[in-house]
Amino acid sequence: MGVLCYAITMLTLDTGISSISRVGDSTAKKLRSLGIETVEELLFYFPFRYDDFSKPVKTNQIVSGENACLVGRIELLQNKKSFRKKVNVTEALVSDENGSVKVVWFNQPFIVKNLKVGDLVSLAGKVEEDFAGPFLASPNYEKIMPGVAAVNTQGLVANYNLTAGLTQKQLRYLIRQVLPLAKQVKDWLPEEIIKKNKFLPLASAIELIHFPKNPNDIFHARRRLAFNELFAIQLAAQQNQLGLSRSKAPQIHFDQEQTKKFVDDLPFTLTNAQRKAAWAVLQDLEKDKPMTRLIEGDVGSGKTVVAALVMLNAAASGWQSALLVPTEILAKQHFFSLSKLLKNTDVRIGLVTRSEARSNQDELAFTGEAIGKKLKKPDPQTIINNSDIIIGTHAIIQQKIQFDKLGFVVIDEQHRFGVAQRQTLLDKMTPGADSTPIVPHLLSMTATPIPRSLALALYGDLSISILDELPAGRKQITTRIVSEDKRQLAYKFIKEQIEQGRQAFVICPLIDPSDKLGVKSVTTEFEKLDQEIFPDLAVGLLHGKMKAKEKEQVMSDFAENKTKILVSTSVVEVGVDVPNATIMMIEGAERFGLAQLHQFRGRVGRSVHQSYCFLFSESGSGETQRRLNALVENHDGFSLAKIDLELRGPGEVYGQLQKGFPELKIASLFDYALMDEAKQAVALILSADPQLKSHPLLMQKMADWQSNIHWE
Repeated sequence: MGVLCYAITMLTLDTGISSISRVGDSTAKKLRSLGIETVEELLFYFPFRYDDFSKPVKTNQIVSGENACLVGRIELLQNKKSFRKKVNVTEALVSDENGSVKVVWFNQPFIVKNLKVGDLVSLAGKVEEDFAGPFLASPNYEKIMPGVAAVNTQGLVANYNLTAGLTQKQLRYLIRQVLPLAKQVKDWLPEEIIKKNKFLPLASAIELIHFPKNPNDIFHARRRLAFNELFAIQLAAQQNQLGLSRSKAPQIHFDQEQTKKFVDDLPFTLTNAQRKAAWAVLQDLEKDKPMTRLIEGDVGSGKTVVAALVMLNAAASGWQSALLVPTEILAKQHFFSLSKLLKNTDVRIGLVTRSEARSNQDELAFTGEAIGKKLKKPDPQTIINNSDIIIGTHAIIQQKIQFDKLGFVVIDEQHRFGVAQRQTLLDKMTPGADSTPIVPHLLSMTATPIPRSLALALYGDLSISILDELPAGRKQITTRIVSEDKRQLAYKFIKEQIEQGRQAFVICPLIDPSDKLGVKSVTTEFEKLDQEIFPDLAVGLLHGKMKAKEKEQVMSDFAENKTKILVSTSVVEVGVDVPNATIMMIEGAERFGLAQLHQFRGRVGRSVHQSYCFLFSESGSGETQRRLNALVENHDGFSLAKIDLELRGPGEVYGQLQKGFPELKIASLFDYALMDEAKQAVALILSADPQLKSHPLLMQKMADWQSNIHWE
């Protein structure tokens, strides 16, 4: 114990995880894959649920099919080989005053070295039954030691998101080891707020979130830690608004004639939601204060058309627009769709990505050597200088790229960009007549489902437009879970649809079989469909490791209906628009979050034809079936987001549901009351101390968090 205490005194919050006892290179690598590099990050790695082992039972009270925890003494312990499966089996007989129970562990022969006959142990796990009666199957175990609390098998036991090769027991041990250092974490939340809201001290909240004694501990610890996150988001948002209120922006005027012609030329009718959103943005742009507005619309709701209409008006007023997107595939998709939407105007559209630069005004620039002419590669800066609308990836954020008259910035899939990257684009300002920088108006677009009240609470004074209507004529997508014995019928149906002129997507989780055994790979599935299932149809392959030109060719062939089936990884999750595609077939559906599955489904159903989404799963678990059934029964993103949160817990959902939000490690998207409290607390502080000069800890915390917080 003395050695451990000495080791702890040698550590600080900034100490690297490799310096923690029992963390070698292998374990450190696994922890880093979870985003844990320091002691402080380990303390702030929160659990997503708890096992309740607070009511131990006796050996004669265990019931098959239920979880049980009990304390007993080992009477027998041995390793043997399973006759049928040839696997290592460790068997024990554990007794208490009421009887005894058999305990079985598989492929854990080291247990006989950790335990011995006569040890008093605490066990917790699932009860199963065989011909001899109920037994404990592969339970967690701990030796009962004088003065040492059991943390894995008794009370409320925290569960964390893990990576391969790392166990819950390991993570709990490491967190328990560094827990005394929680007292070193600076409590940056102002004292008056802590007292007013009766919050726990920060160190106590950290301790109790990991090792609670009762449900009340979890409630109060989570409340304090969640408030910290929401308060920081609100502070960043409201400080940003204060800064923008002192800035100047270009006044972009509404061009009624061009706008009417654009709307009349569209091959479809704008929804009322699209009209309202476009008008709200256009009104904002006529002011000389920078707009910061978020357009939220479910997949297929028509956000891009709204942005195109506004960018047309910006060009008419002599200002450039920049559309920033996360991937080259999406950038090219926007380039071609905007060129088509604005084909009857004289708006010049440029595309700048890492691999190329092109313009809708210069056919040679993007046909290149394909037409047999050796052309000088277009210069990105030249394309930008000669364009009214510039569509680009991170390439247009480069330091050497400059804008002449950047007046309007659109960020699509805004969660894919860090604050620093977005701010770099906003900093490409044009000096005004008095050398005052002109800050471009900012429009963010997201398909993440956010109810209005929640968005207002999260994002402070950000203006919000919601596209809650789908274009006229769209039919609800039929979604089905397909069992393995119905696979051939699904293939037959797909072929019938293609014979009627339609196309199909097939999504797989991985690129090649070596990535992970037992999971469908896109290359294997492509070969099977191309050579065995649909040998007479053109099948395409798309994944992230392909070169840019290869991806473009594959997408072009699919968009032009040359390819009938596109087998792809998740690179088609956002933005890809092929109206003729009516079937979305998803392999390994259990490996994706509901929000991501909803995004995949949104790639079809973009025309008047009936569309279908088929879900194939290798998991037969009840939880998987409940999640996939939720997709079958629900068709709006917000309902699915809420269901995913309820089924999987916030800790497992950030990667999918909370894309597009500030990083929430413990706060939930549905903490409405807590968000409102945070908003009011921030407003009160900034009204008296806008520069935070009287709150140095808060000022420092904001400086540390700015690079990670999304404030749009």
